[in-house]
Amino acid sequence: MVMSVGKTGKILLADIGGTNARFAITEGDQTGPIDYVKVADFPTVREAITDVLARRAGGEPPPRAVLAVAGPVTNNRCVMTNSPWVIDGNELQPALGFDSVHVLNDFEVVAWSLPALQPADLIPLGGQAGLPGEPLLVVGPGTGFGVSCLVERHGARLAVVTEAGHATLPAENEREEHVIACLRRRFSGHVSIERGALSGSGLQSLYEALAEVDGAAVPHRDAAAITKAALDGSCAHSRATLEMFCAILGSVAGNLAVTFGARGGVYVAGGIVPRFPEFLAASAFRARFEAKGRFQDYLRNIPTWLVTKPDASFVGLKVFADHNLD
Repeated sequence: MVMSVGKTGKILLADIGGTNARFAITEGDQTGPIDYVKVADFPTVREAITDVLARRAGGEPPPRAVLAVAGPVTNNRCVMTNSPWVIDGNELQPALGFDSVHVLNDFEVVAWSLPALQPADLIPLGGQAGLPGEPLLVVGPGTGFGVSCLVERHGARLAVVTEAGHATLPAENEREEHVIACLRRRFSGHVSIERGALSGSGLQSLYEALAEVDGAAVPHRDAAAITKAALDGSCAHSRATLEMFCAILGSVAGNLAVTFGARGGVYVAGGIVPRFPEFLAASAFRARFEAKGRFQDYLRNIPTWLVTKPDASFVGLKVFADHNLD
């Protein structure tokens, strides 16, 4: 595959998760084929990069590298939560012969991709045209719940990285209050957005808590099985769970849109929601997004989109490089 985004020189790009890592080398405005690597196949990220460069660049590293990682980044370093890898740009730079290595949070990278996404990469979910120059917000249920905001002022761009997934899960009606009360007992107190609903494990928690509230006996299902049963109509409880998931996603996205003043638009990404775009569009997502009382008119004008481009992270990596590397 080839993507055209910018004009900087040769750079190693990477999108590193807990299970899989993807690498590509870009030169000029062309990004080459993406290499898929199992994290478990390599003891360290250094060995994985060495293997990729041996196959793609004859062992010679590009001058620069930009690495997106699924975890918090401090001082250009990330200790991965779900794998033994530690991604430390300051160590990789001399060890592998790079001139520079930038380590970024994965949702920061998705935020960088937003201005470069095309209509074919998106499914509209309501609202008006976004206001030019206003903040762009991206939210994403996946293994966790990612949130980042791209702000532009006086020609300069900044991607704001957050831990919003660990904020308290809100309830919009009595039924959701009962579900959250159940989750509060399970988790011995605080119920976060991520843990209680908007992630893979959150969807499973929602399914189990809703069954407890309804007094329903349901089989054990993980997130993938819940989604499948909801979409194929084989389980009414799974469908009710997915409907609540979409409604809560709308409420949370609306809360964050107001928080960040994201009048440029709100984008839904992550690994879960692109699997059921029609279901999301027909759900209460947009109604709950706008349901903010006196601020309903403010939210009504903000467009929402579902990101369907599978390699949006590589677009974001390239856009970051174009704006931040000499």
